[in-house]
Amino acid sequence: MRIRPVGAHALLLDCTLPADTPEAVADIPEATLVEAWRAELWRRRERGDLIAVEIVPAARSVLLDGLPDPTTTTEQLTRWAPAVTAAITRPHRADPRANPKVAAHAHAAHAHAAHAAHAHAAHAHAAHAAHAHGDDAHADIEPGAEADNDAQHAAELRDTTTEDGADDAADVFVPVTFDGPDLAAVAEHWGVDVPAVRHRLTSTRFRVAFCGFAPGFPYLTGLPAEMALPRLATPRPRVPAGSVALAGPYAGIYPSASPGGWLLVGRTDLVLFDVTADPPARLGPGTTVRMVAA
Repeated sequence: MRIRPVGAHALLLDCTLPADTPEAVADIPEATLVEAWRAELWRRRERGDLIAVEIVPAARSVLLDGLPDPTTTTEQLTRWAPAVTAAITRPHRADPRANPKVAAHAHAAHAHAAHAAHAHAAHAHAAHAAHAHGDDAHADIEPGAEADNDAQHAAELRDTTTEDGADDAADVFVPVTFDGPDLAAVAEHWGVDVPAVRHRLTSTRFRVAFCGFAPGFPYLTGLPAEMALPRLATPRPRVPAGSVALAGPYAGIYPSASPGGWLLVGRTDLVLFDVTADPPARLGPGTTVRMVAA
């Protein structure tokens, strides 16, 4: 992880793995590192350990904006890094049976539950160059207090992280009609038939890695790397709102009509962005998503 200043009150955490990364961490996808940091930073902010106006994940980085003291925050991030690494490299990470909470969550996976999105998720697509910082005072931190709690906090992370790195939170179920014009093309790319494509998409537990491109557009991770797909050679001038699409390693859902070059596999009536709602974005970073055949 590299930490770089962005202006006077922001930091960028670069989660790209360097060439000399230790073997225990080298095979961790960058998306997993980004999500681990996003979740940790949101937890720290909720606990009062971190003061930040915006925590914005992207494909390989996390932006923290509205920091009263970036130098102090840099020191905090360095101290928190071991707990984040420990949480995503623990031996039982891939085995849901090692965590009773995971097993219970698996049995309840088909229950439709309300999702509480975070207040800043709707703006993850935008540049955050201008924030009102006001007179927020930097919280006093007793020297050594955070270090004393790091081991306990790492254990908490291990206990509340599922087999794919997800928090124990309810999935958002998205009803999808799988009739997209590119379904056959996706099947050909994957070397399967169309029913197998539908099965793959409905059996995958997706996660919103970040939002971008358009307000409320979720980039969903969860598909194996070998199933990455090329974009269309020529983008469509208009993709209907609610279109469920695939491109690269991601799945996505168009919240509004717009041009787009992703492969369209279906459509949903779920409203993804509503300026009158709080928060406006239905699927914010960290949200786990299940597609259900409509």
